Amino acid sequence: MKVPRLVLLTDRTQLSAARGLVETVRVCAEAGLRQVVVREHDLDQDTRHRLVIDLAAIDGLVVISSRRPEPAAAGIHLAACQAAPDTGWFGRSCHTVEEVHRAAAEGAGYVTLSPFAATRSKPGYGPPVDLDAYADGYGVPVLALGGIGPGDAARALAAGAHGVAVMGAVMRAADPAAVVRGLLAEVGG
Repeated sequence: MKVPRLVLLTDRTQLSAARGLVETVRVCAEAGLRQVVVREHDLDQDTRHRLVIDLAAIDGLVVISSRRPEPAAAGIHLAACQAAPDTGWFGRSCHTVEEVHRAAAEGAGYVTLSPFAATRSKPGYGPPVDLDAYADGYGVPVLALGGIGPGDAARALAAGAHGVAVMGAVMRAADPAAVVRGLLAEVGG
């Protein structure tokens, strides 16, 4: 599976009360988004399953399930500490160069490396990763994650990242589609 230069991670708790998650992702897909990682870990299995199905129905959108296998998803995004699956396409969250190397050796299709910058979504998560850590050479596409907003995507690519993964900048935006269009312009996607 080709890894796009922009991936959205969901967090419905950051949306305004007037906007739903499916509609937010839909307008982002209409703006050019091609892949979404569904987090929403607090939802019960049936509700989350229906959410994944609804998102997978959006034309042109690849849906990845975070942490839990989901039949309607094209793959799974694992936490740094989760074991790699025996079969299927997966990505992995990484926070160190060593974790990126391990994920590449396990056959990950991509990794997120975070935090790129200070982030409102996970304050106090840790100091930003050294920009040198994003340089190519791992054998797996590396997406910068954490604190990514307009202006940061181009900087992440300049540091060597394949692309960026975003959550808060889109989820909290008054116009999520405009943020997606801006980020896509920065990453050449």
